[in-house]
Amino acid sequence: MSITRRALLGAAALVAATSLGLTACSSSGSLAGSSSSASASASTSSSGGGSGTAITVGSANFPENVILAYIYGGALKKAGFSVSYKVNIGARAAYIASLEKGDINLVPEYAGSILSYLDKSANEKSGDAVKSALDTQLAKVNLKAADLSQAADSDSLNVTPKFASAHHLSSIGDLKGVGHFTLAANPEFATRPDGIPGLKSVYGLTNITFKAINDGGGNSTLQALLGNQVQVADIYSTTPSILANKLVTLKDPKNLFASQQVVPIYSASKDSTKLTDTLNAVSQALTTQDLLALNTKVSGSAKEDPQQAAQEWLTSKGLG
Repeated sequence: MSITRRALLGAAALVAATSLGLTACSSSGSLAGSSSSASASASTSSSGGGSGTAITVGSANFPENVILAYIYGGALKKAGFSVSYKVNIGARAAYIASLEKGDINLVPEYAGSILSYLDKSANEKSGDAVKSALDTQLAKVNLKAADLSQAADSDSLNVTPKFASAHHLSSIGDLKGVGHFTLAANPEFATRPDGIPGLKSVYGLTNITFKAINDGGGNSTLQALLGNQVQVADIYSTTPSILANKLVTLKDPKNLFASQQVVPIYSASKDSTKLTDTLNAVSQALTTQDLLALNTKVSGSAKEDPQQAAQEWLTSKGLG
């Protein structure tokens, strides 16, 4: 399982578990930080008209997850649910414990990472396999998962448009034909099963020089790529710099990286056709490109309010 900001949410588990709703652990990903509208453990109410079931939507403490909470919550509000929010709860141990206790009823998650959290021995990679295993694990703690979204936030290998065009690159396997190249990623990528060893065993790439840059695919990695000190960079797939610099994200048809599709996790006691239909409609419409654009609005220079950005997206899709 790749080490992403979702995985890193579990690193503060012991601290977070003792301070539910108050933890303000930082994320090492490029989207780390506080949202402009919601401080740690903020709780806001937004009542949907009618007699819909009451739902409290929570989130982890990084902007992308806050946006997702408002997206799913906004759609539920339009569907007639009475929606309140507890965003920026903290690390995964905190918000999953809160979910199991019923302090919140729904939280947006990332399929591969939440599966790994619930089952340390899980090694499923494809979306279908991850979802099947996840459903089994969630049932043990009285939770459920709606459908996987089209959107995913995972490790992704990126190249500049110039390099992609020169070597006709569209997928990871195409790198076999470029000659020797240098790849930048966090230091653990050198030994991770889905890092350099996986690129060799899964895609047959033996033409790699590895350059460790310990910034989670952040600015140092980006500048090395743009400056051609490296030709390939591991950058999380919804990082705004991908869109801003028109980077080409190489496809991963052999599922080297485990599925990290966005998936709403919710209390089994709240299960209903109306709930799942509403969540699934959002997940069907939401794409990785949408997350890139939303993250750019909120975490880029515009510093747009996460709830406003979420509502604009819902309106554009006819979902809120």
